[in-house]
Amino acid sequence: MSEPLKTRREREKQARHDAILDAAELVFSEKGYERTSMDDIARTASLSRALLYVYFKDKAAIQRGIMLRAGQSLTARFQDAKATADTGLAQISAMGEAYYRFYQDEPDYFSALTQASTAMAEADESQAEEMLCSKSELMELMIGAIRQGLEDGTMSRERITDPVQTALYLRGALHGVILLCQSELGAAGHGEASGNFAADALIRHTMDMLTSSIAS
Repeated sequence: MSEPLKTRREREKQARHDAILDAAELVFSEKGYERTSMDDIARTASLSRALLYVYFKDKAAIQRGIMLRAGQSLTARFQDAKATADTGLAQISAMGEAYYRFYQDEPDYFSALTQASTAMAEADESQAEEMLCSKSELMELMIGAIRQGLEDGTMSRERITDPVQTALYLRGALHGVILLCQSELGAAGHGEASGNFAADALIRHTMDMLTSSIAS
């Protein structure tokens, strides 16, 4: 097979792969994951059911493909956020803001990433490796910012003994409060009042507290 022909076929294959994920995102959003069938996705992507199975063995594999997209989107947001700040502490703060904006702007992707760890256990070797690499890239961005913060003096060496542990703590704490706002405050993270609290205010207070907890 000539190189130009091979390249064209690879592009066509990638385009079809992306079209399937586009269709699945649309149908999942409209009908919900559980009520969506492979036939629904094939029909929306204008593909035969048989061809759909050439690309994805089942609906769960398609969902994992969407999770990969979500991870790539969040990674890009973290990269952009990190580039806006000079000190390690400012970079971590910017990434926290980016994570919140990701939740607000792309709630379906946020929900997909919430389930990614469980889904990874059921993935085939190729998908599992891709998902692990995506997760590792996100963590490395945070860990790099923490290490820089320790070097430039904006983060406390007394409080931070392990940058990896600290990165997990920061992301886990913020993620947990966002989920709290979803499930208990009923505000969906958009600043609507719920009792004596507003979700936006609570999440921003959490980000301030987390930043203060590692600052020098």
